[in-house]
Amino acid sequence: MKKALIFYGGWQGHDPIAVSARFERLLLSSGFEVDRVEGVDCLDNGNALLSYDLIVPCVTMGKLSAVQERNICRAVECGVGLAGCHGGMCDAFRESTTWQFMTGGQWVSHPGDDGVEYEINIVKGSSPIVEGIEDFKVVSEQYYLHTDPAIEVLATTHFPLADGPHRLNRPIEMPVVWTKRWGDGRVFYCSLGHNDALFESCRHAELIMERGMRWAAR
Repeated sequence: MKKALIFYGGWQGHDPIAVSARFERLLLSSGFEVDRVEGVDCLDNGNALLSYDLIVPCVTMGKLSAVQERNICRAVECGVGLAGCHGGMCDAFRESTTWQFMTGGQWVSHPGDDGVEYEINIVKGSSPIVEGIEDFKVVSEQYYLHTDPAIEVLATTHFPLADGPHRLNRPIEMPVVWTKRWGDGRVFYCSLGHNDALFESCRHAELIMERGMRWAAR
């Protein structure tokens, strides 16, 4: 049986308790054994992290000590999978540049804030994670991220939609879902998931997360 660690906390606006509980249910239904804990103290023991097949962070605007950053990055490098969504992973630890290097991106803005209607465009044939899923629309925050050119992009969205100083730049495709490798570990990220209600209303988002977590687990 595969074993997953979910840790949650940080800014409550992203529903870390409800979202982490949803991910726990998805993993349990997939046959995982799951430890779900509050805070980042679970990262203090590097050897314990190596006992997991998957780590799922649900923390926004938190902080890691140097030891905690080293432990989780080493665990993924040694083959433990990493998967997460929205600010719970790619706005988790703004001061930890190695974390950002490992995850493949960092949130910088969401023009228009919450309530923007935008389309998710699936990159056909990119991965079994998105196989059989057609383009779909959501109403949520549209994440603008600084991304690693090494990521494998599975879905994108178009900017600009909302007004702002960024509109003077050329239209661009922004990655929404991606994978990458960190040593022997698989990394998966989806920028959808502003709150638990988004997963409740958008089955595609939940399915992508479920598949992405399973893919990342070693």
